Amino acid sequence: MTSVRKADGQGPVPFVLPGEVPFRDTLAGWEHYRTSRGLFIPAPQLSLAEWRLLSPRRRMLHDLHRAATHANLPVIATPMSAAVEKLLRARIESNALKYKPTTRSGIMVFGGGFQGKTETVCEVCAAFEDFWLDAHLHLPSARPGTRDLHAPVAYIQTPVTAKPKSTCKAILNLYGADHKYMDLPELIRQVAQSLHDHGTKVLVLDDITRLRMHRADDQDVLDLIRAFMSMHVTLILIGVDIPGSGLLQEGRHDPRTGQYVFPPSAYAQQVKVNGLEPTQTERRFDLIELDRFHYSTSEQIAAWAAHLTGVEQHLRLMNAAPGILAGGTMPEYLYRRTDGVVGLLERLLEDGCREAIDTGAEKLTENLLDNVVLRPPDVPERDPAAGEVPVLPPQPTRRGKRGRNTVFDDHGPAAAGETR
Repeated sequence: MTSVRKADGQGPVPFVLPGEVPFRDTLAGWEHYRTSRGLFIPAPQLSLAEWRLLSPRRRMLHDLHRAATHANLPVIATPMSAAVEKLLRARIESNALKYKPTTRSGIMVFGGGFQGKTETVCEVCAAFEDFWLDAHLHLPSARPGTRDLHAPVAYIQTPVTAKPKSTCKAILNLYGADHKYMDLPELIRQVAQSLHDHGTKVLVLDDITRLRMHRADDQDVLDLIRAFMSMHVTLILIGVDIPGSGLLQEGRHDPRTGQYVFPPSAYAQQVKVNGLEPTQTERRFDLIELDRFHYSTSEQIAAWAAHLTGVEQHLRLMNAAPGILAGGTMPEYLYRRTDGVVGLLERLLEDGCREAIDTGAEKLTENLLDNVVLRPPDVPERDPAAGEVPVLPPQPTRRGKRGRNTVFDDHGPAAAGETR
């Protein structure tokens, strides 16, 4: 959180100028995410008349703040994400409170690309860590006399070309643990020791569907992952199309519990923590989908409109009337442009709001949004081959030429009294 000094000498302008954002798959990066989420302050809602009263510099800063607001729209809960959150919270808390040395059941969360799986899981895990640290008065549960940090949650991205050794090293890199010159059994024991020493209760493995079950290395990685369940952590796997990926091929569905049951891992015998041999019980996973919005029934249409109503409360356009997203034919138009994928909706609105500010329209219309070319978010670590980048719906024909961005133009001192 930083400040920019006002040019008119009236004090600082509160504003967020983001620096380098650390990745969540390090302890420092996860801590930054957990403690900074929700701290962004959106731009104030000004009318056009109030905006015109500002000095040129303050107009520029306000428009920049609005752009930041639209680039950081909050993650709004959906009926689908609420079901995922409920299961995650119950399983994580229940497993964390277990004293018995039994294998904890895990959860597999799947859905299409950019449907909010990672953000939903990370938010639940961060909220659990807030609760867990507060319950322990922020005192570490790691062994006395060590330099280990208390890390109730460990978030890892599955390596693109995963092998058992590289997967272990990815986990050890999160803790900053030494793993040079270790063979696989030593790496597995070091992972188990690090999870124990840091008091880790939840291990999240994202992008798990990067594993290809026709490769022997990937089959070994899946077997290794099941061994992690012997380490007294709640294992959460996140992927795109888990049912179609082959990850469930060794499992059987238990109709009594609704869980998928896997045989014991061959790697579990190599794990030994504080003299406690892991049990050779079956590994159980709940499988839950975080689906996109659908637009067939009246209930689905109403849910989509309600979501749009929630989103429009966070837009900062000066000519926007209530119902700018949820009124008229706009819900159907937005669904046609995004196919109900919340990540694509966010990108369309972010670019659309910038177009509305740049052109001076200060509102969203179908004609204006037709000029916005929807592209997948630029996330270089996404693997298109694993389905992590969604297929875009057909784009409309552009209806006009995009105007030049004039937000940062310097019109001189005489511009203070100009109209927008």
